[in-house]
Amino acid sequence: MSARVRAPELRGRGWLNTGGRELKLADLRGKIILLDFWTFCCINCLHVLDELRPLEEKYADVLVVVGVHSPKFEHEKDPAALAAAVERYGVHHPVLDDPELDMWQQYAAKAWPTLAVVDPEGYVVATMAGEGHAEGLIRLVDDLIATHEAKGTLHRGDGPYVPPTPPETTLRFPGKAVLLDGGNLLVSDSARHSLVELAPDGETPVRRIGSGERGRVDGPAASASFAEPQGLCLLPAHVAEVAGYDLLVADTVNHLLRGVRLDTGEVTTVAGTGRQWRSTVDDHAHDARSVDLSSPWDLAWYDDKVIVAMAGIHQLWWFDPIKRTAGMWAGTTVEALRDGPLTEAWLAQPSSLSVSADGARLWVADSETSAIRYVQDGVLGTAVGQGLFDFGHVDGPADRALLQHPLGVCALPDGSVLIADTYNGAVRRFDPATGLVATVAEGLAEPSDLVLTADGGVLVVESAAHRLTRLAPGALTAAGADTVDGPRHRLERKPTDVAAGEVTLDVIFTPAPGQKLDETYGPSTRLVVSASPPELLVEGAGTGTELSRRLVIDPAVPQGVLQVTAQAATCDADVEHAACHLTRQDWGVPVRVVDDGATRVPLVLRGLDT
Repeated sequence: MSARVRAPELRGRGWLNTGGRELKLADLRGKIILLDFWTFCCINCLHVLDELRPLEEKYADVLVVVGVHSPKFEHEKDPAALAAAVERYGVHHPVLDDPELDMWQQYAAKAWPTLAVVDPEGYVVATMAGEGHAEGLIRLVDDLIATHEAKGTLHRGDGPYVPPTPPETTLRFPGKAVLLDGGNLLVSDSARHSLVELAPDGETPVRRIGSGERGRVDGPAASASFAEPQGLCLLPAHVAEVAGYDLLVADTVNHLLRGVRLDTGEVTTVAGTGRQWRSTVDDHAHDARSVDLSSPWDLAWYDDKVIVAMAGIHQLWWFDPIKRTAGMWAGTTVEALRDGPLTEAWLAQPSSLSVSADGARLWVADSETSAIRYVQDGVLGTAVGQGLFDFGHVDGPADRALLQHPLGVCALPDGSVLIADTYNGAVRRFDPATGLVATVAEGLAEPSDLVLTADGGVLVVESAAHRLTRLAPGALTAAGADTVDGPRHRLERKPTDVAAGEVTLDVIFTPAPGQKLDETYGPSTRLVVSASPPELLVEGAGTGTELSRRLVIDPAVPQGVLQVTAQAATCDADVEHAACHLTRQDWGVPVRVVDDGATRVPLVLRGLDT
């Protein structure tokens, strides 16, 4: 970025968290503006929301964060769904609803999440993609404060955020649930950062575990705290006796696994450091308290260990409660759909796990590929789903059926599986014996989990309705199922026209002020490139340490997607106790091969014009 660029005006369908006020850039003149282009399905975007919280607090009188919601899935275009997501994830800044991605295009965003910094005079001074920018943003904001206070162009004072009225319900965006001995249910009350035990009716509260305040405190039920907990897993009795706790909790935003004694409600941290994963972990055993996790979303007891759906890095991990060790199990961190041996397969935000009645198969809801996957005999396969960009509500043969961002899966005794098809507001059923997908319930508000009850019924965690809902009797019979031939959607982002033959891929990265590339633990940068279909790339696929790569595009393949993962390690320069930082981003870049296409594809990991 070599020339000063005036920030495009903010326009969209509407605003949230402003008390009904429509904001213009002129209203924010004199403030530093941080535009966060996000979509609420995206785990990387949720990570950035958490990274920004300390900055919003530290710079409350000079920095205005504006979330620009740029939806991927059809459901995310619903303004009511967006309003729910803003509450669910504790977004405490103004949000612009941009359903047609107009602002996304105006600011040249190419990935979720993308950040753009606008200075107090209204010029774009930095653009960055991905996670891990918090420390760099602090340095940039400090520089902008010093510069514009000296110029007299910085105006301190309150920002435009207007908090909504707090709601009153027993549960608030519940995530997952388990059936306890005796028939009671335990539910992760995600937006209230706690667990709630309910009577068998699924409505009457019995007790709450957790203070209800966001935090990471161990201890008694009343004072312990979580941060947006999700998955719950009851340990086998013989394992619980040795481990010293009965229940494992995926404490998602804390990047921890927590153990809970059900008799007392005592909470203990059993895995994770609380730091978000930023590097690599092999499949060897590691001390569970020493490894960094990344948004664990669900848990299941399978093959004599706990399997963890590590949504934040598109992997499955394992955890041994007795040996207190953990490690990587499946996936490479590449976000895409590819079957194969566990260590070579690709996942995309796995969000739910369920074990078949015979214990042989582990079912996985792979939300970003709108897919239901399974693990058996050391191999990851796909039952339903076609990839990152194809979704909809279509029943029938599994190879043609479509889902939309499912967050729940539940294995049934007959070998079939129920699917919480979250963004379609439906419960679907896949029967491996027939290979068919059918709809068994519709009209639900973002169902996120399914629980079999002691009497053979099914309870649905209806997350956006803040309740558990019982499926109607007979819904699981053939007579109770419907065949829906609904809309098919394919995410169509504007493709980048590239030439056949040699093309240079450049990932642009400028260290933050006061930082330098860090090679203390090896090469400071890493670039992983692949393509869908693989035939698109004649040369250039693979892993390397340079952020520039020579690609050779096959002229016989008219279009496809370049899948790019880049990371850069930096450390503080010229200080005694230098802190280290890792910036990382995944791109899926649609490309079209044309005669006059570009011979260079630039992607901004962090670019500055200051």
